[in-house]
Amino acid sequence: MTRIVFSILAFLFAAIPAAAQTDPAKLARTAAQQLDAAHLALSEANRASDRVAALSQTIRAYEDGLIALRESLRRAALREAAIRREFEAESQKVSQFLGVLLTIQSSAGPLMLLHPSGPLGTARSGMIVSEVTPAIQAQVEEFRANLEEVALLRALQESAADTLLLGLSGVQQARTSLSQAISNRTDLPRRYLSDPAQIQTLIDSAETLDGFASGLASIEVGATVADPIRDFQAAKGTLALPVTGTLLRRFNEPDAAGIRRSGILIATRPLALVTAPWPATLRYSGPLLDYGNVMILEPEANTLMVLAGLDQVYGEVGQVVAPGTALGLMGGAAPEPDTILLDTAIVTGSEQTETLYIELRTGAEPVDPAEWFVETKE
Repeated sequence: MTRIVFSILAFLFAAIPAAAQTDPAKLARTAAQQLDAAHLALSEANRASDRVAALSQTIRAYEDGLIALRESLRRAALREAAIRREFEAESQKVSQFLGVLLTIQSSAGPLMLLHPSGPLGTARSGMIVSEVTPAIQAQVEEFRANLEEVALLRALQESAADTLLLGLSGVQQARTSLSQAISNRTDLPRRYLSDPAQIQTLIDSAETLDGFASGLASIEVGATVADPIRDFQAAKGTLALPVTGTLLRRFNEPDAAGIRRSGILIATRPLALVTAPWPATLRYSGPLLDYGNVMILEPEANTLMVLAGLDQVYGEVGQVVAPGTALGLMGGAAPEPDTILLDTAIVTGSEQTETLYIELRTGAEPVDPAEWFVETKE
């Protein structure tokens, strides 16, 4: 009787379809390997000849590893919830069948062997049961696999705290080291010497970001080093975004208040690293109006790229930066591991709390910057 009950339970708990996406456990293992590699890279970066470049790559490695880990935990929570919902949905049927089984078990033994149509019906029903048994056994194995998967997913989530602590502490250490390395750096080439008074006059007179960028483009500058910046237009559609994030609003797309802006908005995580997507001259760096800290790059003559909304900025006006050079950090506070696990369990997507505004201007006219980046081109 016990085996029959277990078989019926397995039959009622029909197998949940396999996840269409990557296995959460595999994702978690990959994320852990990324974080281990980033931790090793951090120790090597402290000895690297170009610490700034090495630390910038290390921070990106940590960020990618933490994103992968969070995604694996998100999928684990979703998968576990799906299995539990399926179990709960079938619980009523299970109760009904258990009641029937108890009723059958309380009947007299000889009556259970009889079929209403007589001995022939009894024989036929026995043959049907023998044919159904392999299918029921297959359902039993599938049911057992689901139970084992739930246990694996739960263990995955419970063991994530230590990995998260390693990743969060490592990336914070890398950010601190990067700030120190940049403050000590003096070897970046300069394209021209800035005129602080002229820039300050422009800031004081600017009423909008558009007006400031237009005024900045009109300022004459004198080259003091060979300009290595070429073919920016030919790079359209091939660049990586300056920050790891998600496209929140497209070029000229109205926001909730109906305001249209001549750029794109990227949602990103707190303290995310912002890097140069193309070799460029740093034309402006600092606070501006209500945009927070603004970086304005000149990837080629007569073209400006505006990055607004940073919390910390690196570099000095006039420096020529290479692709991947750290430009600054987004704002916000580093999340606690418990908060990450909670947000993952309820799947709110609230981790991307910061926004980076990107604008691209050719001469006096803004153009859609999304066309230059692999992640945002249509």
